[in-house]
Amino acid sequence: MVHVLGVLLPDLIHARHALATFYGIGNATARRLCARLQIHDRQKVRDLTATQITELASFLASPSTAPPLRRMPLAPPGFKPPPVSTPPEMLRKRALADSSPGAPDPLKTLKIEAEARRVVRDSIAHQRMIGSYVGKRHAMGLPVRGQNTQSNAKTAKRLNRLHRFG
Repeated sequence: MVHVLGVLLPDLIHARHALATFYGIGNATARRLCARLQIHDRQKVRDLTATQITELASFLASPSTAPPLRRMPLAPPGFKPPPVSTPPEMLRKRALADSSPGAPDPLKTLKIEAEARRVVRDSIAHQRMIGSYVGKRHAMGLPVRGQNTQSNAKTAKRLNRLHRFG
């Protein structure tokens, strides 16, 4: 068993599925994290190296301060390589110019565990404060997303209160 930021990751499941045990990380985000940290899809948690676990913990601790990914473009179909006599400094400059930062990284704004719970709690409190329909439904403990309430809202009435997220 591996502990990462206070969350226990089971040894016998794939790392991608184990990452989904963090509050705020789903399957798509776990897949992105594994790709970024170069963890194979079928690698189990017990097979992770100490370096991979350290990288994972440091990235999840502060994703906004992680170094940006370099985007190396693929060569177009009609690409002709530079001549052998081209100096290496010129090749390095060209490679750095071609590797643009690309689209913004969605993992930079990742919020997990306490931060994600706080965002949800603040959003519900904001909806209640402005008096919206959703906020009123939260305050009354009723289903929020248009579900039927005549026969099957017992679970929502029991669980859908603000203190549930606090």
